[in-house]
Amino acid sequence: QVQLVESGGGLVQPGGSLRLSCAASGSIFSTNAMGWYRQAPGKQRELVAAITSGGVTTYADSVKGRFTISRDNAKNTVYLQMNSLKPEDTAVYYCSADRRWSDYVNGDYRRMDYWGKGTLVTVSS
Repeated sequence: QVQLVESGGGLVQPGGSLRLSCAASGSIFSTNAMGWYRQAPGKQRELVAAITSGGVTTYADSVKGRFTISRDNAKNTVYLQMNSLKPEDTAVYYCSADRRWSDYVNGDYRRMDYWGKGTLVTVSS
């Protein structure tokens, strides 16, 4: 059974940093693109960042220069390093996996093959 398990969320002050982790079952990790979406209350789920199995990345404009996505194929884990956090970054962050990189490029969350349960990030003083 495919599983994506997120960790690393929490409360942080504006300007602070957090690193999210997503551990994936081995059957999907090696060949799938992986990504992070987020959903704030009352808003649609939006793509934050994604990465191919070969390390090609894409980012939402709102996080470029502040967030970095990476993956460790030996550990079946994808990371999201979040720096210079802002209150508007507050959301539930979801890890996802998908066979098609084009789904991430198009930012269509409805086409994702797999989802984690999410981890809450709160940016507040």
